[in-house]
Amino acid sequence: MEEVKQIVSDIKAGNLKPIYFLFGEEPYYIDRISEYIEKNILSEEERGFNQMVLYGKEVTIDDIVSNAKRYPMMAPYQVVIIKEAQHLSRTIENLLGYVKNPQMTTVLVVCYKYKKLDKRKNLYKEVKKQGVIFESKKLYENQVSDWLRKVLRSSGYTISHKAAILLVDYLGTDLSKISNELEKLKLALPKNTEITPAHIEEHIGISKDYNNFELKKAIGERNVVKATRIINYFAQNPKDNPFILTITLLNSFFTQLLQYHGLKDHSPKNVASKLRINPYFVSEFQTAAKNYPMRKVSQIISHLREMDLKGKGVGASASTSSDLLKELLVKII
Repeated sequence: MEEVKQIVSDIKAGNLKPIYFLFGEEPYYIDRISEYIEKNILSEEERGFNQMVLYGKEVTIDDIVSNAKRYPMMAPYQVVIIKEAQHLSRTIENLLGYVKNPQMTTVLVVCYKYKKLDKRKNLYKEVKKQGVIFESKKLYENQVSDWLRKVLRSSGYTISHKAAILLVDYLGTDLSKISNELEKLKLALPKNTEITPAHIEEHIGISKDYNNFELKKAIGERNVVKATRIINYFAQNPKDNPFILTITLLNSFFTQLLQYHGLKDHSPKNVASKLRINPYFVSEFQTAAKNYPMRKVSQIISHLREMDLKGKGVGASASTSSDLLKELLVKII
C-alpha cells in the first residue's frame, strides 16, 4: 500500500516514468494505479488525441511498440494503457527492445494481471532500470482485515473487529469486492462512524448472526443448537449462503486445526504466525482443539471431502444442500 502511495505521489509531483509495468495476483492495485494514470496525466482535451487503451487479447507486441513510438499532439505526453496484458505472456519478453530505448514523451502502462514477471530475465531488469515495476501481491486472509481498516481510516471511518471479520468471511480476499462493499457503507453512513455487524446486515445484506463465521465458531464449540439454527437459516436463503463456500471454509478451518495439533508451541503469537490467521481467531482453535482431537479432525476432513463430492452431484443426486449440511453436522459433532 505504501508503494502504491509513493507511485501516485511521484505522478502528482510530475515525476513521470516512460513505463509502468504492473503485475501480480491481486488485480485491485493494478486497477487503481492504471485508473489514476488514465484520469490524471492528461487533461480531458488532451486525451482525445493522446490517450489510448489497448487490450492484450487484441494486439501484438509490435502493435504496442508502434503506438508507443508515436509523438503526442499538442500535449507534453501521450498515454498508452495495455489492459489484460497477461494474454501476451508468450511474447511479453519481445517488449525488451522498446524498454531499452523508450519514447520519453510516452507513458506506457502494462497491466499484467494474475501473472508474475520472471525477475531473472532481462525485461524485468530493464523495466526496473527505465521505469516503474510494481508487483501486486495477494493478501492472506489474516492481512485483509488490517487492509480494510486502513482503507476505512483513510476515509474517516473505523470498523469493529467482528464486522471486519464478517466482511472477510463473506467476501473472501478479493480486494475489489471488499472495496465495492465499503463504498456502499460509506455512502450510507456519516464520517466518524464505527461500522458494526448491524450496519453490514442493514446495508450489505450479510446476516450478523447467521453466516459461515458464526457456523464455524458454533461447530468449534460443539454448540449443536446454534449450528443447527444457522444451517436452517442457510436452507431458507441458499443464494446468499452457497454450499460450496460453507464446505470450503469448514475444510480450511479443520485443515488449520490439524496443523494446530501438530504445533509444539501453542502460544497465541506462534499459532497466528504458523496458521496465518488473525490473532483474534487463536482462541477459537484453542477451544476446537479441546473438542476435536487430531484423529477426529482427520475423520472430519474426510467427511468434508465426501460432502464436497455429494454437493457436486456425486452419489447424492436427490440430496439438497441443507440435507448435506445436516448430515455433515451429525458426522462432525
